[in-house]
Amino acid sequence: MSQREWIEKDFYKDLGVSSSASADEIKKAYRKLARDLHPDANPGDSAAEERFKAVSEANAVLSDPAKRKEYDETRRLYASGGFPGGGFQPGGGGFSGSSTFDLGDLFGGGAAGDGGLGDLFGGMFNRGGGAGGATRSRPRRGSDVETETTLDFRDAVLGVTVPLRMTSPAPCTTCHGSGAEPGTSPRVCPRCNGSGIVSRNQGAFGFSEPCDDCRGSGSIIDNPCHDCHGSGVQNRTRTITVRVPAGVKDGSKIRLAGQGEAGLRGAPSGDLFVTVHVRSDKVFGREGDDLTLVLPVSYGELVLGGTVSVPTLEGRVGLKIPPGTADGRVMRVRGRGVAKRGGGSGDLLVTLKVAIPQNLDDKATEALRAYLQAEEAGGFDPREGWAGAR
Repeated sequence: MSQREWIEKDFYKDLGVSSSASADEIKKAYRKLARDLHPDANPGDSAAEERFKAVSEANAVLSDPAKRKEYDETRRLYASGGFPGGGFQPGGGGFSGSSTFDLGDLFGGGAAGDGGLGDLFGGMFNRGGGAGGATRSRPRRGSDVETETTLDFRDAVLGVTVPLRMTSPAPCTTCHGSGAEPGTSPRVCPRCNGSGIVSRNQGAFGFSEPCDDCRGSGSIIDNPCHDCHGSGVQNRTRTITVRVPAGVKDGSKIRLAGQGEAGLRGAPSGDLFVTVHVRSDKVFGREGDDLTLVLPVSYGELVLGGTVSVPTLEGRVGLKIPPGTADGRVMRVRGRGVAKRGGGSGDLLVTLKVAIPQNLDDKATEALRAYLQAEEAGGFDPREGWAGAR
């Protein structure tokens, strides 16, 4: 795709959001469209596949704050006529004489590689000279791809390797991404000398435009690959093995370099970002690097003390309860929590909670009444010192 085509695309329209949409609105719109249009959900539907590609491309730009800002600024300039073919005319808006006005200066440098928008669009703006000094067009890197996976709580804490099956643009297996039929190679475009751009003069201005012969790629393929039709990219369903590190949190993102969308004609692939969701557990909770659980105990175990068995993610341990322990006390089992990045592990925090029997037989009821009478005779008052006592 040429630079002009990129600018003229309406990524907001592709995602069905306004140009003032927030990052969350853009993310929500993309996720819904990606689910509805995914090739796995629409087998054989070429229209849905093209829409899927369009919304993926739109999300790659609008989800990146820096790319979105540059895209918005450039489209505003284009709409005002600041590009060739727009409403801007030399000498008609305060500029006159024979001086050359370089639009690239608006973006911190007109030549490709300066780090501003001139670099983003590969030297679209050029000082009225020819293309002889232009650098060769760089291959367009593939877009980043986002996907999601959901893990059980224990797998997220202990770490796990999961396979992800996904359909996305990948290097063509026939031409290995070159775009040329096996046994042949692309040749340097003779018109632009491999730069991908050609220059033309319009009055006092010099403009650079994508080369029509090579469509801005800098190379020409005489014998396109019969499988990918010269793009070097195919939609493929593949299984990627993702190693999830121990201790990953809900909402964390894992980056797999080079596993995203393939670049055109052998250009580097984008990255794959996997968002991890973690299911809740019936026994354990989490506070930072510590695990938590509530352990039911009897009244007698708190009063008399003893050792109770406590579950951990890797088995069970014994927990010693001191005599006279209060209900609700939190006890710490060191080193039985979540693995830390810098080494070591968090702790297991055990909250002791008295379990009240719902049905007592006659013998147990009489024994409890006898205990209460003895307790009262011994002078024990559970509300002594309490602010609400009278």
